Amino acid sequence: MKGLSKDRLWSIAVLAPSIILIAVFVYGFIARSVYVSMTDWGNDPAQALALDPIIRWVGLANYQELFTGFLQGRFRQEMISTIFFTIFFILGCLGLGLGLALILDRNPKGEGLWRTIFLFPMSLSFIVTGTIWRWMLQPQGGVNQAPTLFGAQPGTFGWLSSNDAILKFDWNKLPLLTASVVGVVLIVMAVRAARSGDRIRTVVAAVCAAILIVWALLIGPNVKMLPAPELHGFNLALIGIIIAAVWQMSGYTMALYLAGLRGIPEELREAAKVDGANDLGLYRHVIFPLLAPISLSAMIVLGHISLKIFDLVYAMAGPDNIATSVPALNMYLTSFRQNQFSLGAAIGTILLILVAFVIVPYLASQFKQEDGHA
Repeated sequence: MKGLSKDRLWSIAVLAPSIILIAVFVYGFIARSVYVSMTDWGNDPAQALALDPIIRWVGLANYQELFTGFLQGRFRQEMISTIFFTIFFILGCLGLGLGLALILDRNPKGEGLWRTIFLFPMSLSFIVTGTIWRWMLQPQGGVNQAPTLFGAQPGTFGWLSSNDAILKFDWNKLPLLTASVVGVVLIVMAVRAARSGDRIRTVVAAVCAAILIVWALLIGPNVKMLPAPELHGFNLALIGIIIAAVWQMSGYTMALYLAGLRGIPEELREAAKVDGANDLGLYRHVIFPLLAPISLSAMIVLGHISLKIFDLVYAMAGPDNIATSVPALNMYLTSFRQNQFSLGAAIGTILLILVAFVIVPYLASQFKQEDGHA
């Protein structure tokens, strides 16, 4: 073939098996799962495991069942729990990781040992971490017994068994809250685009924000997803799981921030001090802005981990603890314990969409930066 050199043909031959395997076992299975989520496979127990099951196309009925069905309150609570878990998990990892990195950046005595200690939890699997923390957070032992070392009464907090919740809201208000949040984000995007002089992006963001605000004011309050109020909030039993997850992954953010701090030229720090900046001003106006890309990268990775978290929750609280359950755990139980394959596939597809909302904008921005440097 003209135009194809020997090296290019050899490259195609080497890459072809990997491309085919990825196309079949990743994107092919994703497409299969999306298709199954739009059928009724498993809704009839007699047909679920049949050799030739009768499967009917039902469109978006499974998704409607998850968000508005009377029996799917557990899934809706899991969605809210995932949002809270993601927020506190990311904030905890970023805050603790940055603090540890700032300490190590001052070259304390035994820095290598401390760095190894802080990174050690990251080498463990979530199953091991979950088992260790489950022992520590037992209601009658572990952390609750710590006050007895000082002569006080033992603690009584149910780390993994509490049914108390805070920040509750009605599920029927979810469309209104979502539209309000997206509207605020669009307004911020419009302001930034206006400052950068991008008129098209400014107009598009402003028009979309206006539409959402009008919808939120006129239509949103009348939207009812359920016939009766259904309260969901942040279950306090998740606190123990968040602590364990932050303990394991804060070493990762520490390593990222420490690499970023060590990569800042010393001349830049000296120049800021010559201009009269104190330590607080140096970090606020020079160092922290330079660490912003690292924070964004860490947020993407941590957000991806938190959205699909499964093994840590399974090891710490078990599969049947509704107060600590997450969508990935529900997907496993729905698909392989209840044999409701279509409903499990719908949960998996929703998780894929959530992860895509996190990953795709980041990848798009990275490709734009690469094209700009090219």
